[in-house]
Amino acid sequence: MKVTERPDPPTGLRKALFRAPIHLYRWHLGFLLGGRFLLLEHIGRKSGKTRQVVLEVVNSSDVSEGYVVGVGFGPKTDWYRNLLAQNDVTIQVGSKRLPVTAEFLSPDEGGEFMTRYGAEHPKVGVRLCKMMGFEVDGSADDFRQAGRQIRFVRFRTRS
Repeated sequence: MKVTERPDPPTGLRKALFRAPIHLYRWHLGFLLGGRFLLLEHIGRKSGKTRQVVLEVVNSSDVSEGYVVGVGFGPKTDWYRNLLAQNDVTIQVGSKRLPVTAEFLSPDEGGEFMTRYGAEHPKVGVRLCKMMGFEVDGSADDFRQAGRQIRFVRFRTRS
């Protein structure tokens, strides 16, 4: 695995394109995205306003331990910084809304999740890593190394 250049969070038109799936949830069409994506509703750490972002679930084949997402653009990402300030949030998966608590995973746990994701989605995994600034050869070891450098968050249902 080779680290290329870690991208900054998107701005402008690119940010608008990343935010486009939010409208599917607003129009009650979130079910079209299936279980591979979720809508995260969180509170802005400075504004106190409700914010939304759609994220890919990296463990969509087994969510028994909660929903896990990667912080693709690194620790400067607004939604991640907002979770550090307030980790009790709401997610929507399909048409199901859940009150959850965000847990921040260790590098070892992140490596394991990325290894499994790479095995389940090898081509997408390589492209996703490239987009996040990691050049991987598709091997489990490369995915594990990349995953150790990516931050991951697990959302567990609050009881």
